[in-house]
Amino acid sequence: MIRSLFTAGSGMMAQQLNIDTIANNLANVNTNGFKRNRVDFQDLLYQTLRAAGGQVVQGSTVPVGIQVGQGVRPVATQKIFTVGEFRPTDNPLDMVIEGDGFFQVVMPDGTVAYTRDGAFKRDGTGRMVNSDGFPLEPELVIPSEATEISIGNDGTVSVLLAGDAAPQQLGQIQIARFTNPAGLLAMGRNLFRPTAASGEAIVGTPGQPGFGTIAQGYIESSNVQVVEEMVNMIVAQRAYETNSKAIQASDDMLQVANNLKR
Repeated sequence: MIRSLFTAGSGMMAQQLNIDTIANNLANVNTNGFKRNRVDFQDLLYQTLRAAGGQVVQGSTVPVGIQVGQGVRPVATQKIFTVGEFRPTDNPLDMVIEGDGFFQVVMPDGTVAYTRDGAFKRDGTGRMVNSDGFPLEPELVIPSEATEISIGNDGTVSVLLAGDAAPQQLGQIQIARFTNPAGLLAMGRNLFRPTAASGEAIVGTPGQPGFGTIAQGYIESSNVQVVEEMVNMIVAQRAYETNSKAIQASDDMLQVANNLKR
């Protein structure tokens, strides 16, 4: 009975993490480019009371053994990188990546971070920056006299200057992809850093084999499905409640044993 207390307790702690993860998904339902998390569970070690295949008498083996589990533990919170819904905007600097890839931004310490959030603006010097002011990599500076901004599917950025009849090409946006994007380290602010699990960034031009293309004037919404998360929350809540009932039942059995009299 004591074993069941700890086993059911591990189930309650695991479901608490599950609820925390679901709550974070729901909190970010309107976050640009957010990718939902999923908790992966794993059963703990087993106590073998009777080994399968052992001999009871000569010439006779046990077909099935006796093992008692020790509970459960969470082993991963995996990012699910399915593409979210594309929402049209009136900002010519908003972009989405149709397919695989991440935008690159330069952090204040000079390192490069990666994001699916394509809500870019112009800062005081004309650079394309994200909402935190981190510049796009490679850097693109849009002249103040530009009257029209055009971004092609291959990332080519062109502007039409006042008084000119033909647009001028400023540069080309480069995007990055990873062998295992689920291994990226989420930093907050819609940013990711590479890890040994994700592999190094593979940088290329939009539209190349393995890379998505860019669409101008759109923002990628979160890929969180509210109905799915609500169902997952109900399942987690019931699992938590069931484990608490197992603890209560074990406690009642211990109480009966403690109250035995001769």
